[in-house]
Amino acid sequence: MVNLQLWETFKESITAYTGLSPTTFFTVVAVAIAFYYVVSGLFESPPPPRPRSFEPEMEPLPPPVQLGEVTEEELKVYDGSDPKKPLLMAIKGQIYDVTQSRMFYGPGGPYALFAGKDASRALAKMSFEDKDLTGDISGLGPFELDALQDWEYKFMSKYVKVGSVKTSVPVTDAPIPGDSSEATGTDAARPLEDGPLENAPVESEENKPKEVTASTVDADVKEE
Repeated sequence: MVNLQLWETFKESITAYTGLSPTTFFTVVAVAIAFYYVVSGLFESPPPPRPRSFEPEMEPLPPPVQLGEVTEEELKVYDGSDPKKPLLMAIKGQIYDVTQSRMFYGPGGPYALFAGKDASRALAKMSFEDKDLTGDISGLGPFELDALQDWEYKFMSKYVKVGSVKTSVPVTDAPIPGDSSEATGTDAARPLEDGPLENAPVESEENKPKEVTASTVDADVKEE
């Protein structure tokens, strides 16, 4: 009962002081409050930036390390499995540091199987088969060689060359100086100039023709 009397008194006061009905008065108050929040939101200062300690910092990449000439087996340890080692890849026997593109050539990347290898043949053919993961480019067609050349230009312009792949060259046996086998064959085929051959037939004294002289003729006449 008391609350009802207070409410009636409040409505009468609104009408007496504002000249508005209670419903109109509360509508105007609500619109004014909404307008205040909209205007204050336009001029509100932006939130302060987060402290730098919460921002993730990317570690700088280590400078490329020059390897020089390495074998294919030594190159395999740089396939990205060890994050402390650089990520290397070779094309046409030249090794490049592709660490900056770890998202492509590192573990889980689309070209991860090329890392730590000379994948010249696979790049030329755009093949992902194990048999093509080699530096042997023999038998490739002109279009494949052009594609490989484009890959090489890309690597030369984007990555740092750090070494080369050691190729195995077949070693042939060189002739040994002073080898008697060849000398013997040569000597056997060449006649001796200093003296007669050992196997040449020797004429006996009986078979040699006698030299005809004046004394020999006189002796023959006396015998007759």
